[in-house]
Order: sequence, then structure tokens, then C-alpha cells
Amino acid sequence: MDELDLDALLVMVTTWVTEWGLKVIGAIAVLIVGRMVAGSVRRGVSRLLTRGNMDVTVVPFLSGITYYLLMAVVIVAVLSMIGIQTASLIAVLGAAGLAIGLALQGTLSNLSAGVMLLVFRPFRVGDYVEVGGTSGSVQSVGLFASILHTPDNVQIIVPNSQIFGNTVKNYAANPTRRNDMVMGIAYDDDIGVAIKTIQETIQADKRVLDDPAPVVAVSELGDSSVNLVIRPWCKKEDYWALRFDLTRALKERLEAAGCSIPFPQRDVHLYEVKTG
Repeated sequence: MDELDLDALLVMVTTWVTEWGLKVIGAIAVLIVGRMVAGSVRRGVSRLLTRGNMDVTVVPFLSGITYYLLMAVVIVAVLSMIGIQTASLIAVLGAAGLAIGLALQGTLSNLSAGVMLLVFRPFRVGDYVEVGGTSGSVQSVGLFASILHTPDNVQIIVPNSQIFGNTVKNYAANPTRRNDMVMGIAYDDDIGVAIKTIQETIQADKRVLDDPAPVVAVSELGDSSVNLVIRPWCKKEDYWALRFDLTRALKERLEAAGCSIPFPQRDVHLYEVKTG
């Protein structure tokens, strides 16, 4: 009797090992091969994005997302091979993912906006931009926030969700910029002399571009002065230096030409009122 029980136990163990051992070995093989394939795909995606001049910040992020998505598929397949019902597991993971997504809604919004900024690249590091209600030179573009430096060297961290989807004003996107300046002369001054003096001053500065041609014209008859608009074009890196230098040069040249830059004036008339 004991010998029969031992034989039956041996047969049962052999059957169990044969049945489940093959499943376990197959699952381990699928896990190893799947991990190797996922790693190869990650490296391929990384090389492809690098060759496409993708931003270095977003390359590891996208390649890592690809790897973990493939590994999730592999793990589900392995669990299914060893007899674990994956339908309920997937439902639980989906519910957990939804809960986490709702809890981290703001963070995920910044993350998705950061990815879109890195993909579409409305600005680059070093550009002077106006975004999210502030302005400065772009120091870095991260997945959750972008860092700007103001001209007086103040660091500003702007969440990416406040940038993507809103208006972005990039002052460094184009190779040239136009300086819009206004100079006022007195009503008694000769407008022709003033315009000629301004044109000569502009032409003497080599930073002013010939094309597009600079514009000098009467823009407004103000309360105290005749206002002349001055619009020279220059390279974007010469914008502020040219503006500062022209402001001083135009003031000095106009005064040397006999023109004056009047102060705001107001005429006060006194009337004698007789009473009694």
C-alpha cells in the first residue's frame, strides 16, 4: 500500500513538474528575450532621435518610456503563460493609474507640456523670450519647468504648463530686428533739416542694415513737439547697443544742426475777474 502511494505521489510530482516546469521555463525565456528586445528598441529609438537632432533632454525620456511600455507588455505575457489571470490585474493597474493621474494632474500637465516644448522647440537655450507673464533669457528647458534669467541676473522658474498653449514671444527667433525710436523737435525747427540729420546719423552707423531700408518720418504732432519716428534694422545681437548709441548720437547731432528737443510745455492763461 505504501509502495502504491509512493508511486502515485511520484507520478503526480512528475506530472506537475513537467506541466508547470515547462511553463516556468517558457515564461523565463519570454522574460529574458522580451527584456533584450525592449533594450534593443530603446537603444534604436535613442539613436533615431539623436540623429534627428532631438533635444538631448527629451531623448532619454522618450526612449525610457518606450522601454517600460514594452516591458509592461512582456510582464503581462509572462503572467498569462504561468496561469495568472491578467484581466483583473490590468483593471486594477488601470484604476490605480487613473487615481495617480488625477492626484498628479498638475505635475503631469507640466510633464506633457515639457515634452511638447522639447519636441516642437518654440525657443532654444539662450533665446530672450516673453512667456508665462515674465521675460528673460532661456537658461534651460526641463520636463517640468523652464528656467529664465532676467537681464539683471534674477532666476525665474516657469512651470511648463504656463508656457505651452499660451502666447510665446521670442525676440531671438529671427536674425534681424527693427529698432522703433521716437525723437521730438520743436514746432519752430526745420523738419527737413531734422530728417536729413537723422538719416545721415543712421547711415554713418555700420550696424544699421541697408535692407530693409530704415524709415524716418513724421509720426505725430504732439502737444509740445513734432515727433519723428525712426526705424532702423539691425542684427538681433546689435539691438540694444545700437539703440543706446543712436539715442545719444541723434540728440547731439540734432542739437548741432540747430534743432531742439523741447520739454513738455503748458500755457497758463490768467484772467482778471472783477467782482462787485
